[in-house]
Amino acid sequence: MTRIAAATPETARIAFEIAPKMARKIARKIAPKIARKIARKIRTGRGLAAAAAAALALSGCATFGNPPASNAGATDAVLATSQTNLTSLGEVITKHPDDPQAYNMRGTVYGEAGRNDQALADFDKAIGLDPKYAQAYANRALIYRKIKKLDLALADDNKALALDANYAPAYLGRGIVYREQGHASEALEDFNKAITLKPDNADAYYNRGLLYQSRQQHQFAIDDFSTAIGLENDNAEPWTARALSYLAIGDVKSASTDLDQAVQLNPQSVRAWTSRGLAYEKLGQKDKAAGSYAKALNIDDKYAPAKAGFARVGGKIGQTYPTF
Repeated sequence: MTRIAAATPETARIAFEIAPKMARKIARKIAPKIARKIARKIRTGRGLAAAAAAALALSGCATFGNPPASNAGATDAVLATSQTNLTSLGEVITKHPDDPQAYNMRGTVYGEAGRNDQALADFDKAIGLDPKYAQAYANRALIYRKIKKLDLALADDNKALALDANYAPAYLGRGIVYREQGHASEALEDFNKAITLKPDNADAYYNRGLLYQSRQQHQFAIDDFSTAIGLENDNAEPWTARALSYLAIGDVKSASTDLDQAVQLNPQSVRAWTSRGLAYEKLGQKDKAAGSYAKALNIDDKYAPAKAGFARVGGKIGQTYPTF
């Protein structure tokens, strides 16, 4: 097993202050005792920003050309929290400049904030301080994957697994790389291994479901998306993905139900609103379909599938349509 640097008291304190969405991921990357404490913290505080965003962005009707109320307040609050975390972690690093775990945590926060160059710099530093830090290699691989440097991501995931052959996140990360490179068999093998090692990992089921979906194995995909939802039902992506497989097999009613849930979990998802428009279009509910397409176009007025759908159902600019 790879060695994990002991957590400083300051690192543990910062972990309690991380924004809920970030903390859920960060908790997987630090010492188990701290992770359990963070998980308890998350259970009592998670979802507040998402609820605020949903309240601001969802309403009972939509008018194309009249964008939904901004969720800037909720976004600003999350960004402010992120900056506070970065400041606090910077103070920890100043006091403990040789603590690889602190750099790993700050790199994770940078990554969540989309500050990829700074995330890479911190993961480089963590690895420099502890060349056997499997988690830092896997985290750096995630950033490389985000910026489409798949060969570097693959090398880092391989290094993480060479250090710790039972590190499930590295199998998951490598599986995603293999899937994006078109190596379906290798991806499936890695997703299966990740699930065997950590059967409560919703992301592993979701990503294996995406692989099955890409191979038109929709019932297998639906089963995996359902498991992912059962493990973590506040993530819109598995709901949207399952709906697309339901649409593919002709179960339009189940698809519409899933997409109702998806747009409430993520009111800013153009893909979910557009897919919902298609589902209600297929159900013959053109006004509700137009409302969903209008929501998508208010978020991104250049999104071609939403524009085409809005035109198909006779949508008119400036007209109000029901969404629920």
